[in-house]
Amino acid sequence: MLLSDKYPFLTDYFTNALSQENRAFPQSILFYGSDLAAQYTLAQEIARLLNCNKNKSDNCECLNCKWIREGSHPAVLTYSRLDNKPEDDDSKTVISIKQAQKIKENLVSVSEYQRVFIFCDRDDDGNIAGLNQLNFQAETANSLLKIIEEPQPGVTFIFLTRYIDDVLSTIISRSQCFFVPAIEKISYDYSAIDGIFTDYFNFARKDVFDISQRLVDLTKDIPLIKLLESIQNYMLVLLKSNPKEQILIKHIKAVENAINQTRLGMRPINILDDLCLKIIS
Repeated sequence: MLLSDKYPFLTDYFTNALSQENRAFPQSILFYGSDLAAQYTLAQEIARLLNCNKNKSDNCECLNCKWIREGSHPAVLTYSRLDNKPEDDDSKTVISIKQAQKIKENLVSVSEYQRVFIFCDRDDDGNIAGLNQLNFQAETANSLLKIIEEPQPGVTFIFLTRYIDDVLSTIISRSQCFFVPAIEKISYDYSAIDGIFTDYFNFARKDVFDISQRLVDLTKDIPLIKLLESIQNYMLVLLKSNPKEQILIKHIKAVENAINQTRLGMRPINILDDLCLKIIS
């Protein structure tokens, strides 16, 4: 299925914006939603439409379109905690100040292409993940505000996140924000915590540390991130049945924060104690 068939509104919006001379194309874009892979594909498609030197068709084979599909275009760059790190940058958990400086240096030179900078995170398997205020911290975001607020012609910034308020408000205010719905059916497997954590909303506050320890015991056989993803999947299943239950959204975000703490190397017992304290009342 073509991208234009999956996301007709978004692809039509950006295609029309490019085709109308009197319509300004957004130079800072924020995508949010649960399907981060789809967001990244849309970001690449925007880069392709901006750089295509033929008819901008879905199957265009011009050199720019080929490069972008291959991920090798010199002016379309992904910035994450793993991508495009300067040689002297030893940070592993964040988009760093040094990466922000690299972007500024990139913009000093003139380019024949439309430059697109895509900001996201990656999980431990290299899959696209969303920005949040742990992996895209205020210091780095603020260092980019000037070039985002007053972008050069031919420069576009695209930010990918799961929840819109996971990104610094100053970035949000300078961007056009678009919700990207999940098209593919997602399997919400929570078998790893079935019987231990299901019905967590009925747990008593006095049982917090006992529940946390039982979860810690599971990490002997299950990686902590997989365990946390199972917890989050269970909450997402509950949310589908109770879409107006705001407390579930807060709990899902708490688990997302715990997943990020795992990537920072915190001890499982500390992460799970903190999580259980936040969501068991």
